[in-house]
Amino acid sequence: MSTTVEFCQFALRERIAPPAIGSVKQRIVYAARKTGWSQSRTRDIWYADPRVSIKADQLIQIEALSGLAYARQEVRKNDDAIARATALLGGEDAHLVRSIIAAVRSALGIRNRA
Repeated sequence: MSTTVEFCQFALRERIAPPAIGSVKQRIVYAARKTGWSQSRTRDIWYADPRVSIKADQLIQIEALSGLAYARQEVRKNDDAIARATALLGGEDAHLVRSIIAAVRSALGIRNRA
């Protein structure tokens, strides 16, 4: 199960349609009304059906309804990781890459050959 589906499942169960609403069936119906999704779609996410996938707009909707922040935080982390990797691989910080390789070689007992 993906972490996105787990997040949406948690948001539906705990924030959008909490236990105080009533039975699980009532909660699923309530969550379906709040999200505007079909009851079957809501039920699939409620039970984290492995075949379900969450679209970006649905994730943003879940965030807005639940008050939780998942997607923006994950996108920010991914963008930061991509930027760091691009900087290392793109040669923007070639000295750092050479330093890391030299340190690894030194730790492994491999001498630099000129």
